[in-house]
This record gives sequence, structure tokens and C-alpha cells, in this order.
Amino acid sequence: MKTRPRIVSLLGATALVLSSAAAAATPDPARTQAYIHKAWDTLTRSLDDCSALHDPKMDARPVLYLPAGLARPEGIDKVAQRCKVEVRTLPRRITRLGELMPAALPAEGLLYLPKPYVVPGGQFNEMYGWDSYFIQLGLLADRRDALARDMTDNALFEVEHYGGVLNANRTYYLTRSQPPFLSRMVSDVLAAPGAFKDEAERHAWLVHAYPLVVSNYRIWTRPEHRAGDTGLSRYFDLGQGPVPEMHGSAYYRGVIEWVLAHPGEGSGYLVKASEHPDAAEAAKLKAGSCDIAASEVCAGAWAKGYRLSADYYLGDRAMRESGFDTNFHFGPYGGATHHYAGVGLNSLLYRYERDLHDLALQLGKVAEAQQWADAAARRKAAMDKYLWQPSRGMYVDYDFVAGKPSSGPYVTTYWPLWAGLASKEQAAALAGKLPVFERKGGLSMDDASSGAQWDEPFGWAPTNWLAICGLDSYGFHQDAGRLARKFMATVETGFAHDGTIREKYNMVKGNADVKITAGYTTNVIGFGWTNAAYLKLRQLLENTKAPAAAQGAQAPTSH
Repeated sequence: MKTRPRIVSLLGATALVLSSAAAAATPDPARTQAYIHKAWDTLTRSLDDCSALHDPKMDARPVLYLPAGLARPEGIDKVAQRCKVEVRTLPRRITRLGELMPAALPAEGLLYLPKPYVVPGGQFNEMYGWDSYFIQLGLLADRRDALARDMTDNALFEVEHYGGVLNANRTYYLTRSQPPFLSRMVSDVLAAPGAFKDEAERHAWLVHAYPLVVSNYRIWTRPEHRAGDTGLSRYFDLGQGPVPEMHGSAYYRGVIEWVLAHPGEGSGYLVKASEHPDAAEAAKLKAGSCDIAASEVCAGAWAKGYRLSADYYLGDRAMRESGFDTNFHFGPYGGATHHYAGVGLNSLLYRYERDLHDLALQLGKVAEAQQWADAAARRKAAMDKYLWQPSRGMYVDYDFVAGKPSSGPYVTTYWPLWAGLASKEQAAALAGKLPVFERKGGLSMDDASSGAQWDEPFGWAPTNWLAICGLDSYGFHQDAGRLARKFMATVETGFAHDGTIREKYNMVKGNADVKITAGYTTNVIGFGWTNAAYLKLRQLLENTKAPAAAQGAQAPTSH
């Protein structure tokens, strides 16, 4: 999901203390829910709290960056003194991702956000892009409308001052976004009864938000994010070489060794090179691999006579923007992510376009609303052409470089249901494919175990929620209810065992027993989006009144 778990936080230490008392407990929904209600406060960060300024993933002195041109916030100097943080101003105004490269800054640091926000948990001590959408769902389900609005205000602030909704508000994320949910965040806050004091305030907020939501959408239609000539979009990070947040070269050396041990896989990942190249070879590697002089991680990313190709690094970065780090579905170690028009991303963008249509209508922009409806229709047509596979009864990711669909299924095949773009026939076919993914504990990512955390047998709150929500919205209430109960039971079992809620779970075992052998190995505690999905699944079960006999495809409704 993110990068480089390193240091166990104070929250993690507390959970370990709790675990001995919780180990013998049996699953208890009431205790699980009580933990979640309290966890929002534990996970909330603001500048009033010095811990918000610390990056557990880094060892350097904390630095806080203010946007160029922003008036110095009141009280910021007292915060700097009290928290022993250095406050700097970014050297230029940023209007789009990639305009300011992290390497151009003298030090890594936190990017200023004006409002409190909820972090995922553990060492992820900043506001993350797609986590924030799911966290907001949980806040709204728990009637914390004001904090949900704060989260959205911060996302809009990122668009206005940092070029888009970022992977997270750290300088090393200035070249990439994450799965786009901003239009949903805005729409959900607008519908929240406690977010605004009156209709006038609500309207004024929408007037401010709408152009920023549009600006963030434009990220995904620029040339670098286009999936060839398919009319669809792809993930793409605007940097080159190893990601700047990577500590050490061990991860990349592991990729080289894996590809060498699996001939025929990871095609295009490797280039033959010296461990200590001379100036002439280093100059060639700058274009064909990465810049050894600019990156110690690049210099150390060598094994058995090989280095990683420039194209692999582009895929590695795109994988991190996708949120699915690490997976083997989009190539080993996700190294071909940028070659794919993904079902997940394009489903989110279809929903984004439909949301922009609705927001434009609220502002009386009728002609503009029609333009968004037309854009959504074009995307749906392209998805039906390239991503829908009638013979397989699924939406399948499309490798537009190779000109062929992925050979393997992925649970994002259900995201078109959440987006509301599938036909009744497509929805029925997808419901029939649940055995491909359904396990004891909920929906697994796929049916191919790779050892990576975004593959079989692992399952995650966001992918389970989007699929279950989508099935329910098309009238498959029995399937949705069954899957909801399975995933909730998995969370409850894990909580009973160790007294906390986790980032991911083992769907085959239906518990938090997660052993990763490729990529990141920790199972972070906290955990924002799991807390949220649990509350939303409980809410879904409470709201589902249709009897099982009435199950069937129908027009989708929004969750």
C-alpha cells in the first residue's frame, strides 16, 4: 500500500501490551466496534501534536514545508520551537504533479496541511491519498462529520498547493498521486448533515471545491497517464529511477535476484551492467537504468552482473501510485503497472466523471454537466471494448503495450459495480465469478499466490468494501451480506487474538496471520481503512432488508 515499514510506533507497542490479555478472548463485535470508536482520536494528527511532524520511516530531523505564496500560518513559529521542527517554504508554486522534484529540496519533510486529519496507523504517520477516502467513510458512519470535512479540505488544499491529491503529504511523494476518490469525498461531505451550518455555507464550499476537483481529475487525462490510444488511463509516477523514499538497495537487489531465478518472467526488467561502472558506462546507465551519481540506492541496486532497467523503475513507481505495492498481477513486483489500462483505475474515473456531472448540475452548469456525462459514456465504451471479456465473464486489465488482456483475474473486476457502469448482464456474470475470489475470510485479491501482499491469499478492507458495496447496489444482497459477515468475522477474530485491527488479512485462514515473502513483510496496526470498512459493512447489513428470494440484478444505488 505504501512504502518501507521500518519502526514500530508507540501505538504498536501499546498493541503488543494489549495482545497478551486479548489472546484468549473470543470474537466480540461489541468490543471490536468500541475499539474503532476510540481509534479515530488515536489516529488523528494536527500541528498541535508534535508527533504529527515526525516521520517514523525516516531518521532525519523533522522538517515542515509550507507552500510557496501561502501566508505564514498563525502560531507556526511556536510549533517549530516547541516541537523542534524546522519550518521551510517550498521554492516555487506547484500547479501540477512533477513540477518540483523531491531531489531539488535540501531535505525530506512533511507538507503542511491546514486541518486535522486521520492517519492510517503504525508508521504511516501522514495523510494518505486513497486511505483518506475510506477513513472518511468511517468518520461519516461514526457521525464525525466535521473531521470528515477536514479530511476533504486537506485533500483540496493538496490540489491547490501541491498539484494534486498526493500519495501522502511528504515531499518524497510530490511526483505521484493515488487512486482517485476526491469527487466521492466531496460528494459525501456535501451529503453529510453535520458538515455545514446551513445551505449557504454548503453552497459556498462547493463553489470553492468544484474547480479543484476538476483540476485533480486532469491528472488522469494528461499524456503521461494515458493508456496508449485506448481512451483509458493508467498509473504513472512522474519521477525516474528508484523512489526517493526507499532506504537502501536491498529491495531492488531482491527484484534482480528473483528475475534471474525465474527465467522468462520479468521480461525487460534487467540490463547487464557493472557493479562499479566507469564514467562512460554510468552515462549510458543514466538513460537505460538510473543515475548512479544522483542516487545511492541506484548505485547499490546491482546483483550478479545486472541492474534494473529504466522501464522497470517506471513500473515500480506506477505500482506505488496504484496503491497495490507490492503485487505480481501487473508483472513480477508490479514492474509492468504502467503498461496497463487497469479496471480499477478506470472504474474510479468513470465514477469521478459521473460525480462531476452531478456537482456541475448543483452549480447550475448544465452544459458542463453534459460534457462530464459524455466523458463517462466514452470511458464506459472503451472499458467495454478493452476490459470486458465476455468469454470470461469478467472485466480484465488490459496490457496496451503488448495489446492483450491480463491472463489472471483480479478482484478489481468488481469495481465497475461500485462505479455503477456495468450492465445487468455484466453484473450477473460477475456475481457468478465470486468463487474465483471468495475464501473463508472474504475476498482474496486473486487466485495466484506469489508471496506479495496484494495477491492471494491476502485480502484488504478497501477491495472487500468496494466489491461488496457494488454487489449490494446491483441487488445481490445475499452475496453482499455473506461476504460482509465473512470479512467482519475476520476482523473480529484478529482483534480477539491481539487486541488491534490490521492493515490486511489472510482470507484463506480468515484471520490476521499474514506471512509475506515478496516485498513488504509487516502487517501494520491501527488501522484506518479497516476500521472504516468494518463500520460500513455493519451499516450495510443493518440497512439490507430485501429477502434472499428477491436477490437479482437491478439498477445500482449509491453507498
